[in-house]
Amino acid sequence: MAGVDLTGGYYDAGDNVKFNLPMAFTTTMLSWGAIEYGKKLGPQLSSNREAIRWATDYLLKCARATPGKLYVGVGDPNSDHKCWERPEDMDTARSVYSVSPSNPGSDVAGETAAALAAASIVFRKVDPKYSKLLIKTAKSVMQFAIQYSGAYSDSLGSTVCPFYCSYSGYKDELLWGAAWLWRATNEVYYLNFIKSLGANDGTDIFSWDNKYAGARLLLARRSLVDNDQTFQPFRQQAEEFMCRILPNSPYSTTQYTPGGLMYKLSGSNLQYVTSITYLLTTYSKYMATSKHTFNCGNLFVTSNTLRTLAKKQVDYILGENPMKKSYMVGYGASYPKRIHHRGSSLPSKERYIGCEAGFQPYYYTTNPNPNILTGAIVGGPNQNDFFPDERADYTHSEPATYINAAIVGPLAYFAGAL
Repeated sequence: MAGVDLTGGYYDAGDNVKFNLPMAFTTTMLSWGAIEYGKKLGPQLSSNREAIRWATDYLLKCARATPGKLYVGVGDPNSDHKCWERPEDMDTARSVYSVSPSNPGSDVAGETAAALAAASIVFRKVDPKYSKLLIKTAKSVMQFAIQYSGAYSDSLGSTVCPFYCSYSGYKDELLWGAAWLWRATNEVYYLNFIKSLGANDGTDIFSWDNKYAGARLLLARRSLVDNDQTFQPFRQQAEEFMCRILPNSPYSTTQYTPGGLMYKLSGSNLQYVTSITYLLTTYSKYMATSKHTFNCGNLFVTSNTLRTLAKKQVDYILGENPMKKSYMVGYGASYPKRIHHRGSSLPSKERYIGCEAGFQPYYYTTNPNPNILTGAIVGGPNQNDFFPDERADYTHSEPATYINAAIVGPLAYFAGAL
């Protein structure tokens, strides 16, 4: 027993476990959305800040509770996944997991630093004291990530794998964390670190696991918006990424469904769609500001090219697709009714429903979930645009915080354009 207060934060998806790698990414994306689209968020901006703060309060506890340790998870995923019970009834062990100099985790530490640094920008004017605490903690967590290099998957094994293994390694999180600290502080130390890192792997994905594309786009902003030529290489890398995404590009490595949805991987595909769509709208915005265009071979790319593709993805998620189904719960005439989510599928009854008691009546039933998790976006359809709407089919039916966090910016962008 660690004897530390790690209340707060979010469960990642449909279970009752706190995994800090995807939670911190969720927080970074919500914060980036507030930074880029704050004005367009309008009255929703305060709700957005509240959602960020619920996560950063928890991440601060994780970073500050015990000197020399960063807590990175709460709840044993293996025992949790054997139960189908409401969070209120949860009686599985609240085991805590941490990384330290002897058991490093540069990936989860780099992402935690990114989340705290990005959030510090969000709170800079509205709560300067809190913003200072966030940036101070971000710096120390980043220092730990740099100084004690290693993957948290190697340190923590089956408590994070296969759930949230750091498949892409930790160099992308070091780049991402340093890019956010550079954005938040302008301290040349972080820029020098980024240059020394040599993180030049090409990519055609952006997710809780792989941050290369997001980091490059964040750094490319200095080249496009501020016309600082030091950042030209990142602009080039950001555009190479776009050339791998655009459907008509000769360099495209991205599959699309017959209905026009970007299709990356079978497991929770919409997470990639929302994250990449965030990059499309944001880079489109930077290009429009600087009247910039680029080429993917013979394909001429304008800010509108990216905007059009992004809008197609958002509209598809909201119901313009072959199944005429919205993948956002509670939105539109037809939406997922049997999502893989404990709190949604178990009824709000006074009586206690134990670990395994929830499976037969509430997990295996074909009845719709009694509680509508309004606004949640699920994993989405398969590569043929088909969605079975079955609770047990978690790769398609499970919602996740990081699917939603990434689409907040694009939704604000398009809503503000109406």
